[in-house]
Amino acid sequence: MAAINEWSEDDRPREKMMNHGAQTLSDAELLAILIGSGTTKESAVDLMKRVLRDNNNSLRNIGRLSLEELCEYKGVGLAKAVRIKAACEIGLRREKENAQQSAEMNSPQAIYNHLRPKIADLSVEHFYLVLLDAHMRIIRSKLISVGGTKKVMIDFSVLFREALLGKASSIVVAHNHPNGSEKPSREDDELTRRICETAKTLGINFIDHIVMTNEHYYSYAQNGRIINPKD
Repeated sequence: MAAINEWSEDDRPREKMMNHGAQTLSDAELLAILIGSGTTKESAVDLMKRVLRDNNNSLRNIGRLSLEELCEYKGVGLAKAVRIKAACEIGLRREKENAQQSAEMNSPQAIYNHLRPKIADLSVEHFYLVLLDAHMRIIRSKLISVGGTKKVMIDFSVLFREALLGKASSIVVAHNHPNGSEKPSREDDELTRRICETAKTLGINFIDHIVMTNEHYYSYAQNGRIINPKD
């Protein structure tokens, strides 16, 4: 097997990036630049192709791997694993910055775009409260609770204290489903009903409850299921 430095210049990842731009590189080539080298039997590109293949050719799946899991691949030591994890974290933070630049949270999609970087790749449920001002601009989003793989418990006193102290005109709540299905559960339905009732009592405008996965979301409001209790 020829080493990368024996490849033609246009095939070497670093030279290819310098000559033609980063967008021309495959995922395996970009990862190969990060790790720098492979093994005596496998180039850095081939090594990263193997890692990608084992993870459904998904960079997001690779981002979910722990340092220990990455180090199980022959040729990926701790230093290389740390570089891969650091690059994945940079990608998540860039997504978060882009989401924060969208000032108006006037749709479920906008809320989803804002929160997705926070919940991407999490293995347990996280429940967030989003506080909005009178112009539907975000005041802040706050993590309220962390649960298990199928359920998260909510302390209503904490949830609504944050809403009142934050002087929010409206609130949205959201949580992730680590199993990849955005379909709400019966527990989600009951939680949404209780939040509606409590928000009405406190004079807080409850806009939506969004159930999120890495790729999709379910909006109670979008599906006509946010109904304020009758007086």
